[in-house]
Amino acid sequence: MTAPSKQPRLLIFVIAYYAESTLRWVLERIPASVFETYDCEVLVVDDASKDRTFEIGREYQENHPGIQMTVLRNEHNQGYGGNQKVGYAYALAEGFDFVAMVHGDGQYAPEELPRLMEPLRTGQADAVFGSRMMSRFGALKGGMPLYKYVGNKILTTVQNKLLGTRLSEFHSGYRIYSVEALRRIPFALNSNDFHFDTEIILQLLNAGARIQELDIPTYYGDEISRVNGMKYAKDVMLATLRNVFHRAGLLYQRRFDPISDDNRHYDLKLGYASSHSWALDAVPAGAKVLDIGAGPGGMAQELVNKGCTTAVVDQHPPAKPDPRIQVHLQNLDEPLRFNVHDYDHLLLLDVIEHLKDPERFLAELRQQFDYTPRKLVLTTPNVAFIVQRLMLLAGQFNYGKAGILDRTHTRLFTFRSLRYLLRDNGFRIKELRGVPAPFPKVLGNGVLGKAALGANLALIRLSKTLFSYQIYVEAETTPDVSFVLKDSRERSALRTQQVRKAQSNAHRLGEAGSKGAWAATARQSAPSTK
Repeated sequence: MTAPSKQPRLLIFVIAYYAESTLRWVLERIPASVFETYDCEVLVVDDASKDRTFEIGREYQENHPGIQMTVLRNEHNQGYGGNQKVGYAYALAEGFDFVAMVHGDGQYAPEELPRLMEPLRTGQADAVFGSRMMSRFGALKGGMPLYKYVGNKILTTVQNKLLGTRLSEFHSGYRIYSVEALRRIPFALNSNDFHFDTEIILQLLNAGARIQELDIPTYYGDEISRVNGMKYAKDVMLATLRNVFHRAGLLYQRRFDPISDDNRHYDLKLGYASSHSWALDAVPAGAKVLDIGAGPGGMAQELVNKGCTTAVVDQHPPAKPDPRIQVHLQNLDEPLRFNVHDYDHLLLLDVIEHLKDPERFLAELRQQFDYTPRKLVLTTPNVAFIVQRLMLLAGQFNYGKAGILDRTHTRLFTFRSLRYLLRDNGFRIKELRGVPAPFPKVLGNGVLGKAALGANLALIRLSKTLFSYQIYVEAETTPDVSFVLKDSRERSALRTQQVRKAQSNAHRLGEAGSKGAWAATARQSAPSTK
């Protein structure tokens, strides 16, 4: 007989503020089937209401001993977003699998919980949002004021365009999350205000979480009067735009960084004008390529697919090991243990800015070069990019997880300083280009993304030092003086041997020739015997 499977743990988190007239009604509407399907607890968090919200919650708890329930009251008002943080922190601390947020004012129907939970229970989603906007005019029929309906539609449309998403609405408060998804995002850094809901969506999107929407009925209660619509719209748009610039690497926002300790956030930028696209185009099919500082290994996969013999060097193994790709595990700040002799193309894509001593690294790398020219393709951020200049003008120099001011960057370059660095280490620069910001990565490769990219490319033609997000270089290797000296000695010694051998041969030939001439003369001068 098989043991019964363990029930998933669900926290029903009732967010409450001045809900004395509705809280008991909301709690009574939670379906009994939820308690049968899940190991379920109800958490009520009253956000410092000055009415009887907390007392009503406690009374309900005492009158329903069969329900596992916790009632808390914040001593000081935390705000709509701040109160959510309390509930999600509780879910994390107590080891729940899922947390469903229900509003204490009854705006969102608790009866919908079993249906909304299904995509999470079956592993099809990391977050489920109840949407009021999926059915035509359903929100209006449920009492949503016309101005809020229109505002919701406009904001969602603009956000979808900016983020490349297709959500029916960004502004529903009926949310169910996988606790594991919450663990991957820094939600505690979000606003305590109402646009917390937008910020957590942005975080989930950046973390690659699977979001599913399901249609829900709409009911509007007292909470409508607590939201300043114009301020909310402004806050939502500012948060969305900050995330757009963050994802483009232009303006780092720590709150929009997923929590991780690997290098998988260094993903490829392909399909448009970018450092990765140009680097891939610079390597011919069939080339022998060494990708130094390869990151997760995405470029190596593209090179293998192109028919190149490929090896990678990185301190982390590739995200997806491929037996066709040779791997050298190496911290590039340590003495080099790999060899470049078998390769005709070397890639250094967004690498030298991470090194403690790029000069030492390039000098040590150069010691392996001979007279056979190898093609170097190198990219690095342009610290003189106009956004960084403007930030400095405003007194801002904020390091982040990615972009020009990635906090793992130890050296930063301009076009001029990079040119000097390569020249001093014996590289002949063949091409030096400015790379635009990766707008399609953020805005999508549609009209908006292409327009922004085109504008950036046009500005680069005016001034690459000012408007380039990155610097792209193609250069040719030359050997260092120690190789030249060694090679000169060896070749000179060989040449000397060859000269001496030739002289010796000539001398022997000369002697043989002299003896032959003497013998011929002697024969001619000898008396005839006839």
